[in-house]
Amino acid sequence: MKLSAKEKASYGLGAVGKDMVYMLSASYILYYYQDLLGVSSWVMGVILMAARIFDAFNDPIMGVVVAKTQTKWGKFRPWLLIGTILNAIVLFFMFAVPKSVTGGGLVAYAAVLYITWGITYTMMDIPFWSMIPAFTEGGRERENLSTLARSCAGVGSAIITVITMICVPKLGEIGNADKAALVAAGNAEGAADSARLAGIEAGRLIERSGFKWFALIIAILFVAFITVTCICIKEKSTVNMQSPTVGQMFKALFSNDQAVTVVVTIVLINCSLYITSNLLIYFFKYDIGGANWNANYVLFNTVGGAVQIISMMLFYPLLRKFMSSIKVFYVSFGMAITGYLVLFVMMCLGVSSVYVLLAPGFLIFAAFGMLTVLTTVFLANTVDYGELKNKRRDESIIFSMQTFVVKLASGVAILVASICISVGKISKDTTEAAAAVALSDSSRMVLRTTMAMIPIFGLCAALIIFVKKYMLTDEKLAQISKELAANKKG
Repeated sequence: MKLSAKEKASYGLGAVGKDMVYMLSASYILYYYQDLLGVSSWVMGVILMAARIFDAFNDPIMGVVVAKTQTKWGKFRPWLLIGTILNAIVLFFMFAVPKSVTGGGLVAYAAVLYITWGITYTMMDIPFWSMIPAFTEGGRERENLSTLARSCAGVGSAIITVITMICVPKLGEIGNADKAALVAAGNAEGAADSARLAGIEAGRLIERSGFKWFALIIAILFVAFITVTCICIKEKSTVNMQSPTVGQMFKALFSNDQAVTVVVTIVLINCSLYITSNLLIYFFKYDIGGANWNANYVLFNTVGGAVQIISMMLFYPLLRKFMSSIKVFYVSFGMAITGYLVLFVMMCLGVSSVYVLLAPGFLIFAAFGMLTVLTTVFLANTVDYGELKNKRRDESIIFSMQTFVVKLASGVAILVASICISVGKISKDTTEAAAAVALSDSSRMVLRTTMAMIPIFGLCAALIIFVKKYMLTDEKLAQISKELAANKKG
């Protein structure tokens, strides 16, 4: 029995919710702890990267636990719901640090909460993707659903990109008396610098409070969306879920050379994107600066997020009508690299108009939107290739590897961003840096180079690897499908 529109929509809704949560953590955890709470960028970089390495072992362990689960609700949905509720709770507390927690206690708080967040996210993420074979008939239906879900996940990420810094200041001002008190204290001092510092400190407290309430809202939506998924999706078959060890996982991956190529490409593409997304707020706040920095940042992200969604839903299908998926892939790379080059030149020329910066931003966001869909399609293609080559279908292993490599890319990107912030001495002392709203020329160059040029190197490396290694053209895939069909008949 084919999947109904209701089932597809409910599964896609779950993907939107879980990637809203993931993007909030991936893009703003460094900013929240480093810029608003004052934790060393080096310390945060090490914590976040260590958590991603831990996931290398946590993911397959969770796979074993899920595989051995037997309940009347199935083996996937119980863990999906439990993991979601726990992850939502941890997400809230991760962005709701009590004011009494400072110094070493704050570092410990950040480390424990972030690692716990990763564990609970894996608790729901592994069953979310692994349950696909339990309610699909396989083949094209399964791959189409995987592609739809990955696209919906991209929409969830784009939503967070658009709305976070719109909502955070507004939510932070609700019932927050600290701002008025600080501004009044500064004005009483009579000195312009004191008043300005008081206003900056008030803004910091507003953002801190805003992130707490925003995280709560996203956590509630997350639970609601996944609950809909659990209610509407029923396991239609008993799936003998593979539960590989770390060694078996990498053995299965490396026996499929095309999967290796796509996985490496995904790591490099996502590293490039996450480096930019983590540093973008610092660029608008400290490089361009000004009283309207947040409004400019919000406008840039709003347009960029909208473009990213449109590119997934409209640009990609439109281009796909005129060219192969591989050609669309190359066009996307060309757009991204061109966008980054133009952005870097504009940065060096001191362009500060957000409307002018939207031109290269359009190219970058549109490219990454299409690349999100394309890498999922390519990864799905490697499953059939691996089945023909190795006489086994390692679908769940391949897609669980994608989950891990996306997390790895996030960890690497945050480490790179934290090194940039530390080396460039960007917001080392939040209050003073914000008050000056000015960086030295060397600090600006470190920020701009890391934000725009390093992603170019990452994209070029991904492109070279893909061109040299990936061979699953439309014609090759058609041939593989025929051979698999013939083998099943035989």
